[in-house]
Amino acid sequence: MRTRGTIRLATRGSDLALRQAATVRETLEDQRYEVELVEVETEGDRIRDELIQDLGKTGAFVRSLDEEILDGNVDAAVHSMKDMPTEMPDELVVAGVPERAAAGDVLVTPAGTSLDDLEPGAVVGTSSMRRQAQIENYRDDLVVEPLRGNVDTRVEKLLAPALQREHERRNEADKERKGNVGDEDFEPEFDRTVDEWFESLSEIRKRALGREVETDYDAIVLAEAGLRRAGLLHHIEYEQLPTAEFVPAAGQGALAITARDGETAETIFKALDHPRTRVETTVERTVLAGLNGGCVAPIGVHAMIQGEYVRTTAQILHPDGDGVVQERRDLPVETHADAAREFAADLNEAGAAEYVEAARQR
Repeated sequence: MRTRGTIRLATRGSDLALRQAATVRETLEDQRYEVELVEVETEGDRIRDELIQDLGKTGAFVRSLDEEILDGNVDAAVHSMKDMPTEMPDELVVAGVPERAAAGDVLVTPAGTSLDDLEPGAVVGTSSMRRQAQIENYRDDLVVEPLRGNVDTRVEKLLAPALQREHERRNEADKERKGNVGDEDFEPEFDRTVDEWFESLSEIRKRALGREVETDYDAIVLAEAGLRRAGLLHHIEYEQLPTAEFVPAAGQGALAITARDGETAETIFKALDHPRTRVETTVERTVLAGLNGGCVAPIGVHAMIQGEYVRTTAQILHPDGDGVVQERRDLPVETHADAAREFAADLNEAGAAEYVEAARQR
């Protein structure tokens, strides 16, 4: 079958990024385009021991990919929209916004414990200033500790301590079992040997068993979409956090494909742009831009089209988690961008600007 040309598509090299890029590639290949994925290392990938908000600027996972487009090395790039700065180079456009996955966050624990049931003093891991402030605002008796790494790494860091303790118990039980061979009255603690138990574990739990970790997390908070795309949801215990109280980051769950304005952008737009997701994420990013917070302040913005309106919730938290400006407003779909800018201005008047400035001063 004849193809309609080759599109070179830049992507980060993480497993999740490659999975995301693969979905874009498949859609374009269905339209008879050949697609070449080009892996690019970004600043966020290189600085592994810092949290995103400590990198000093937004776009840590974005700029390197877009520069490849500007330099002519690739035709387009696939981004997680929540990582994108609200300002882009003039030469580039968001050519395509595929249908969004789940926008919210989930709490992941080794045994499926809910956020309300965590013990006081429990340690919750997150890489996000927004999630930290939301957790501290919801339950100030929890301890929030930094957590960095790709999705698999974060889950492994959570699972490792409990699995390693169980492995040690099973090793001791195996020794006891071997020491009581022939004793008919001996009842082993476990039905399976340690080797049989290990073979029954999922791959991510096997990897976690060998991971060295410095912090014993009781729970971690991650984006549901990332876990789903990484194929991990059915291997873990999790609780969906309500988006009304834990408002997601602007664009969370959505992908954005950037390209130079022109033929390639038109091709991508026609092949995979999802109008509903385009409007909702435009509202979210417009509100975020008006708040002037980027990734340096704890801000959540979530929009959903309902009939002729875009129901939009914005949540701006004090970086210490001890205050919040939150409002929900129905914005007309017909004038959604202008209405989003007005909404952001009103939020700033209500105190959001003060919280953003407090975050900048930290």
